[in-house]
Amino acid sequence: MVDADPQPTESPAPQRAERTAQQPFLEMRGIVKEFPGARALDGVDLEVRPGEVHCLLGQNGAGKSTLIKTLAGAHQPTSGEILIDGEPVTISDPVAALRLGIATIYQELDVVDGLTVAENIYLGHELASGGVTRRAEAARNTRKLLERLGHTEITPHREVGSLSAAGKQIVSLARALSRDARVVIMDEPSAVLDSEEVGNLHRIVRELTADGVAVVYISHRLEEIRQLGDRITVLKDGRTVAESLVVADTPTDDLIKLMTGRAVEYAFPDRPGVAEDAAPVLEVEDLALGGVFSDVSLTVRAGEIVGLAGLVGSGRSEILETIYGARRATSGTVRVGGKRLRGGVDAAVAAGIGLCPEERKSQGLLLDEPVYRNITLSTFARTARAGLLDEKAERAAAREQVEALDLRPASVERHARTLSGGNQQKALLARWLVHGCRVLLLDEPTRGVDVGARAEIYTLIRRLADDGAAVIVVSSEIPEVLGLADRVLVISDGKAVHEGPAGEIDEHAVLDLVMEGSVA
Repeated sequence: MVDADPQPTESPAPQRAERTAQQPFLEMRGIVKEFPGARALDGVDLEVRPGEVHCLLGQNGAGKSTLIKTLAGAHQPTSGEILIDGEPVTISDPVAALRLGIATIYQELDVVDGLTVAENIYLGHELASGGVTRRAEAARNTRKLLERLGHTEITPHREVGSLSAAGKQIVSLARALSRDARVVIMDEPSAVLDSEEVGNLHRIVRELTADGVAVVYISHRLEEIRQLGDRITVLKDGRTVAESLVVADTPTDDLIKLMTGRAVEYAFPDRPGVAEDAAPVLEVEDLALGGVFSDVSLTVRAGEIVGLAGLVGSGRSEILETIYGARRATSGTVRVGGKRLRGGVDAAVAAGIGLCPEERKSQGLLLDEPVYRNITLSTFARTARAGLLDEKAERAAAREQVEALDLRPASVERHARTLSGGNQQKALLARWLVHGCRVLLLDEPTRGVDVGARAEIYTLIRRLADDGAAVIVVSSEIPEVLGLADRVLVISDGKAVHEGPAGEIDEHAVLDLVMEGSVA
């Protein structure tokens, strides 16, 4: 185990080194968590101090989610101890965690869509007198919290189900602040945010730590860790392999080696170039969706990867969903292999189009079904006999893809819910590999995926293109679009404002285009 004592370092926050030198508020010692047939945590140590941003790193499946659920009271440790202010505590349930000052904002947001913003913020600790809820007071307090978070456009009486994923995250954060938390745990909080919203999130985190609140921050974006973090604890295979590393003193390459056990190159797979005589596979002409995007035209040839760059809300995801038939276009045409698509998703899938959606858990996977069922979902007809599903054939087809993609754990019987984010993404890709897609639409394919799995997914996407598929990739990370794609289409406010080879435009030019509609 690596144990690095914090040293004073230069920082944009002048009191950072002083704050992180304080005595720990929260300690976890030798935490073990066993599930039937598996040990998810195997002696994890974590120490969090007041006013610091303590980053928790590790590959998908390293044990991060289990650890924070143990802190949040959702899981009970098999052994080990948790201390608050040096005193052992038992966190029997989420309410107990909140009483101890521990608030958690999960990657899969736990807001209730049918309730208002104010009702969500005070859910479980309602403001009431004599059994009567003090709604006016709750609304006033909610406005103050949202003002503090820089989101006055979200009103207390608005139904949470009408908010974007980023808006729902703000509500979750406001709920944490309403409990006067001493430590706030944030699980991939920037994953659903665009660059401007990420900046606002970082501002909020710095304000919290300036007030003495500790933040446990989980992110796969190592650049973000560099910008925001004070210290780092690294998990691998359910164990602490590095504890309390000072961010400024730890090279990125060292972090990657600790997480993966090997060096991982940031280089994207080579772009072999698309043959000049490669036939168009997907042709989109003047496609529009009323009030969202208009006049989008693009052609993707066999073996080509086209990247769509743009801010969250620019219409990127809706373009993919309309091509896939999940949304009905206001106007325009979509052709695959020269044949016009008519109809919805069934027609698109029959024509060879596959979609891996942005929200893989809610839109792409059947979380409580086994891996094999998720992989064969689009090809039931091939594995059916006399109209009945042949589960043996399903398992065999899925097992072949699991081995080819190195999906871990390798069991096809596990429920999709139990897989890490990177392996869930592999399962989605495996579905379309089994199907034999001619066109593959990928929306945020590496969101919430660690650096090791990310490199594997890049290689897989490139391999699919090299095998003749036409691929469109949407990503909020501009370097990912530029590094992976052959050609880039920049979307701003529902319109395509640039199209050209990825090698002929840089990140700054793309940012100018998505923010201003032109290159400064």
